[in-house]
Amino acid sequence: LELACGRGEYTIGLAKKFLEKNFIGIDIKGARIWRGAKTGMEENLKHVAFLRIRIESIIQYFEKNEVAEIWITFPDPFPQKGAAKKRLTSPRFLDMYKYILKSTGIVHLKTDNLELFDYTLEVIQQGGYTLNTFTNDLYQSDILNDTLKIQTTYEKKFLQSGKKINYLNFSF
Repeated sequence: LELACGRGEYTIGLAKKFLEKNFIGIDIKGARIWRGAKTGMEENLKHVAFLRIRIESIIQYFEKNEVAEIWITFPDPFPQKGAAKKRLTSPRFLDMYKYILKSTGIVHLKTDNLELFDYTLEVIQQGGYTLNTFTNDLYQSDILNDTLKIQTTYEKKFLQSGKKINYLNFSF
């Protein structure tokens, strides 16, 4: 799953790399996911789908232990005071992900926002989850691979403006 997938660029990118797996992009805004859905159809990617739902309702759409991986790529960091509960890596969302993820499931986060990144590291530690890997500068790290090189429009803009991309993945 790619959560808050926007135009579905990461969903489509993953689908092109892993033809044997199914990919679903989720976003609340239909105008955003339309682009990803159109690209998926144009490129005959039959293993790609998009859901227009609120992420808060995700457990109504997926069974317990159904999902192998979750990708959160450049979500709204909700930097406003008191808005942490809206962050897609807040404990309330992680509880939902934990329910739908397989026991071997992984959650990935890519962001340019250091505050969100640090917040997520704290939530992982407080929750007792397993931090598998992390970096504050993905493109200068030794963990960069073809999957992590997939770029969204936002990521391209952030890189062009000189921002570093933070990445982590963890499991429950």
